[in-house]
Amino acid sequence: MNIIQKVTDYRIIQGGHCETGGVASIVTNHGFDLSEPMAFGISSGITFFYMPLVRIWNNPLISFRMAPGAIVRGVQKRLGMQFVIKRYKDKEQAMKELDELVDSGQPVGLQVCLSYLTYFHPDFRVYFNAHTIIIYGRDGDEYLVSDPAFDKYTRINREPLIKARFAKGVNAPRGFMFYPVYLSSDVDYKSAIKKAVKSTVSMMLQPMLNFVGIRAINTVARRIEKMHKGADIKQVRNFLTHIVLFQEEIGTGGGGFRYMYAAFLQEAFDRLKIPSLLEASKMMVGVGDLYRKAAVSCAKIIREKQKVYDLKIIADQYRECARAEKEVYLLLKKIDWR
Repeated sequence: MNIIQKVTDYRIIQGGHCETGGVASIVTNHGFDLSEPMAFGISSGITFFYMPLVRIWNNPLISFRMAPGAIVRGVQKRLGMQFVIKRYKDKEQAMKELDELVDSGQPVGLQVCLSYLTYFHPDFRVYFNAHTIIIYGRDGDEYLVSDPAFDKYTRINREPLIKARFAKGVNAPRGFMFYPVYLSSDVDYKSAIKKAVKSTVSMMLQPMLNFVGIRAINTVARRIEKMHKGADIKQVRNFLTHIVLFQEEIGTGGGGFRYMYAAFLQEAFDRLKIPSLLEASKMMVGVGDLYRKAAVSCAKIIREKQKVYDLKIIADQYRECARAEKEVYLLLKKIDWR
């Protein structure tokens, strides 16, 4: 199924997360039925990174999902699609190509910095470079936006859009743009799901690196516990706020991504009828609940401003998250895909 037709009436589809929602939205508007959880799971988008040497807002980088762009590339790879994926050095060239595409009826996905999106309330315009939006039309220098965070279309002017596309810092967008040019009409979902699950299991259970996968969750737990022995309350609150922000506020967050992966496993079971997929889906819902419980414990220390605190309780909660999530991947690892 070659995509050559214009999309004259773009349907706004709200998502739980920006990149998964954006990818699902743009291919669905081209006639390929793709749910957001399937986009997330099939691209092996779930992960856990803790990287002390990479600083964001003066704290270590913590991520519950793969790097920006990984979901676009993963969906393309596993579902036999073809996207044009580009970055730019020249701002004017990037905007010229964007104008030509949307004027021809081709919706375009962009990676942008949230700080410059004027249609967001000022309180939510944090300096975050990994937000995804869809531009599907324009009215002169005003662009029509389908943002997965909203249930209706919005608009943005040319100048703030340029700033959002070329913001500096960690995960700088560098004009990142994507759009589909070919969608397969014959997808082997069994093969795609098998490869996606095996890739996720391998990454999350890797035995060597303390900053990736289950080992990284335990590394964060140790870091929290060490702070109990001497960190001042301001430092403690700052680090716990950082964890909660990335776990529950930026994108879908840790608990939310675990729920989304559970929905992917449910959909995979519906297609393949492998009982372990359904069992793993139910277990992953429980993992999401554990992350939410840990976030509540962090929030109590952040909000109550108490001088006496027991970080070992929170550390143990994250160890329980690691243990429960590991059980899910061990179950998935044992699946007989024949």
